[in-house]
Amino acid sequence: MTFTETNIKGVWIIEPKKFGDHRGYFVETYNKDVFERGIGRSVDFVQDNESYSTHGVLRGLHFQKGRYSQAKLVRVSQGRVVDVAVDLRESSPTYGRHVAVELDSESGRMLFVPRGFAHGFVVTGDRAQFQYKVDNIYAPQSEMTLKFDDPHLDIDWRLDRSELILSAKDEKGISFDEVEPFIAGDIEG
Repeated sequence: MTFTETNIKGVWIIEPKKFGDHRGYFVETYNKDVFERGIGRSVDFVQDNESYSTHGVLRGLHFQKGRYSQAKLVRVSQGRVVDVAVDLRESSPTYGRHVAVELDSESGRMLFVPRGFAHGFVVTGDRAQFQYKVDNIYAPQSEMTLKFDDPHLDIDWRLDRSELILSAKDEKGISFDEVEPFIAGDIEG
């Protein structure tokens, strides 16, 4: 696997090696030792999740507050998405900035998003099967949604607004100005 830290400290693009022949391919998508050596820290994933969405579906920008904050290792096993992570760490020099990375099943590229970030994606292909590991349980009472089109964030979702399909919850996200930043104790993991 190849590990490349993005311009936001702690967010990593991970590219696994794919071995293929006339039968298809094999790829190791996660190996705890390799992963932790690659990002330089220990992460204890406790839950795997999967979603399936069609073209234009935008999910996010989601995060959990306080002790329920989650780190995520995300990948696409079918299709293509633009994946976005927004830095909400109060003490970070990149607070309020984001990373947007194309993830697709062909390349197998993954993104590691540490605790203290809002996260979301939009399906830019026909469909996408999206899989992610998290290091903390889902806590609905702690879940928040940051407005996907907040002007402060200036995220290029790479689709026209008329193509986007959102849940009612995601349509009603809070503005960046309403977000209470994560303090160090919120993001330890």
